[in-house]
Amino acid sequence: MFAFAPLHSAASAAATVVTWLADALVPLAGGAATAAAIVLFTAGVRLLISPLTLAQVRGERRRAALAPEVRELRRRYADDPTRLQSELFALYRRAGASPVAGCLPALLQAPFFLVMYRVFATGDGAPELLGERLAGVPLGWHLGDGLAGGVPVVFGVLLAALLALAWWSSRRARRLAAVTGSVGGAPADGPGAAVLGRLLPLLPFGTVLVALVVPLAAVLYLVTTTAWTALEQGLLRRPQPAAIDKR
Repeated sequence: MFAFAPLHSAASAAATVVTWLADALVPLAGGAATAAAIVLFTAGVRLLISPLTLAQVRGERRRAALAPEVRELRRRYADDPTRLQSELFALYRRAGASPVAGCLPALLQAPFFLVMYRVFATGDGAPELLGERLAGVPLGWHLGDGLAGGVPVVFGVLLAALLALAWWSSRRARRLAAVTGSVGGAPADGPGAAVLGRLLPLLPFGTVLVALVVPLAAVLYLVTTTAWTALEQGLLRRPQPAAIDKR
């Protein structure tokens, strides 16, 4: 599965990093050192892409600040879709607010998650990691690999954490849209905004569905990165309906 050279090399590199971190954490974490290493590995990934996340937040604020101008353009060129798209593009370009920039942090995380999945689903790069455990549960196990012992407890705790984080993120997305009058940085009265407004609050729960079918190590990755995102939302994405930098 996914057997081609670039992914194999990436999996080997990730396994080397996780193994090195685990060896360093043994005095502190004992048998849970590899699980702790996965958490630190995930935090390192998020730190690497943090400049893009900051740029994403600035872009969201710029797009929210442009909402009145966007509404005016939509009213003015309602009968000329081609001119409307041209004017919207020019407006976003002048403001430095790319409508697609917000996707980059999420897209860049996908390869790291895929690599973590491969390492602990196939043992690619470091087969010995498959035998590492968290609370007695092998990190390569899926939820369905054992419904006795510590498996339901460990997966249950992690899934409960993901559900709580998804609920918080969904609730905050709705509140943010209500305060700023925008959905995903776009005007709330724009085309497709109603559908987008219903869809965006549901997206965080997709992580819970993914966690049901991936190895325990990948679930740890998901919990860590989701918690990091929630922390970012609390610190960086405070509602600012009035005081937004338009530069």
